[in-house]
Amino acid sequence: MASRASNFCIDAHDPYAQTMWWAQVLEDFRVDDSWEMKPDDEECGLVGPDDRYLLFLRVPESKTVKNRMHICLRPTDRSRDEEVERILGLGATMYDDRREPDRGWAVLADPEGNEFCVLMKYQPGSES
Repeated sequence: MASRASNFCIDAHDPYAQTMWWAQVLEDFRVDDSWEMKPDDEECGLVGPDDRYLLFLRVPESKTVKNRMHICLRPTDRSRDEEVERILGLGATMYDDRREPDRGWAVLADPEGNEFCVLMKYQPGSES
């Protein structure tokens, strides 16, 4: 028998602000009102598919190096470039632009500097 991923934890100075920001970015993760999260909470998060969670945990130290693991996003209802522009408008920054016509990705950073990628739009039946 194998293990099943339950939650993904991201260190944060402000777990509440990170949770609210990522709630605007992700369509398949949402704020669960029963958690009654507050701005001074040590842990906040989003509920995703199959009761999986994206949790933000308060830590005292700042991010100092590139993430060893990161989230890759695949737009479902707009192009990669439209999604990059939408997320930049929410306050992300461009970390590394590896986009080419019909391929590649953009590496963005969230408001606390955590890197994540935006891939090409999902195409049913396509593995890339």
